[in-house]
Amino acid sequence: MPRIKAAVCHEFGQPLTIDEVELRAPEGREVEVTLAACAICHSDITYIDGGWGGSLPAVYGHEAAGRISAIGPNVQGCKVGDPVVVTLIRACGTCPSCASGAPVACSTPYDGDLGPLKTADGGKLHQAMASGAFAEKVVVDQSQIALLPADMPMEAASLLACGVITGVGAVVNAAGLRPGQDVVVIGCGGVGLNAIQGARIAGARRIVAVDMSETKLAMAKEFGATDGVLATAERPWDAAIGAMGRGADAVIVTVGAVPAYEAAPRYLARGGKVVMVGMPHSGAMASYEPVMLAATGQGMVGSKMGDVVIQRDIPWMVDLYRQGRLKLDELISGRWRLDQINEAIADTKTGGARRNVIVFGEA
Repeated sequence: MPRIKAAVCHEFGQPLTIDEVELRAPEGREVEVTLAACAICHSDITYIDGGWGGSLPAVYGHEAAGRISAIGPNVQGCKVGDPVVVTLIRACGTCPSCASGAPVACSTPYDGDLGPLKTADGGKLHQAMASGAFAEKVVVDQSQIALLPADMPMEAASLLACGVITGVGAVVNAAGLRPGQDVVVIGCGGVGLNAIQGARIAGARRIVAVDMSETKLAMAKEFGATDGVLATAERPWDAAIGAMGRGADAVIVTVGAVPAYEAAPRYLARGGKVVMVGMPHSGAMASYEPVMLAATGQGMVGSKMGDVVIQRDIPWMVDLYRQGRLKLDELISGRWRLDQINEAIADTKTGGARRNVIVFGEA
């Protein structure tokens, strides 16, 4: 089998190593994509640090863009040379979730241990999140890609694979925000900034950003927040409600921090909804007083990947970007080579980065 370079996790909590690995040719409805860019998501880091367990050795990375370099015999609607976004949303198209228009909740299992990757000596190599995109190339199911215009910058396009669709989708799809409603976004990292953009695009009246960093609150206003509140205040929800003049119609929690989840309902108006996006480590627990949610008609709902349909939502977001209404270039904090991935991860962990992007050669 052909060999490529990939950043491999051999042990949780340890630096990745750049290894030569084997990548088989695409089969059936699979496509091979030669990558131009792959952004680093906090979900990758949580996996690498062992927060959610999983099979090792593994190749992580799931927020990528490149050009199709080979196709399986059953692929339709795309061809070699097409520029695409590569996502982790692998959808069978026939299970109850897919058939009802919710491909992010596809119930058909995928075992990354049996995917297209092998170690150089032919051993098991886990394709994490059905992607394995910290690598020069990937082989993924056709359902995981969305076509791009020929002039779309690849580094910007890679962000659409996860952080952007998750944040914008949480507001537009999961919260169902209507023009004139009020939103609180807790956490102003990469996903939070995109939730703020989603609220702006959806026509929110007030968009209150909540974060522990003044720098991030200032950044949030660049992306559309009308107000900023420090989460370190004794009762930050009071300041948020003061800014809105009422409780929020939607609170979008984009950080995987239990204190943020426990505080979230306090920001809500009657009938409001908490949208749970950030993912704490497995085993972390939060507590609520159920009678308050019931008595006020409030709710809490999880949102995976912004509840998107990528073939519908990514072209829409690409168009917004080309109109200048969706910021993508401004989300990129740094560009790194594959052999610098551990430095890029360390920089991401500092909390100051919006999105660090691994840049490959021209795809």
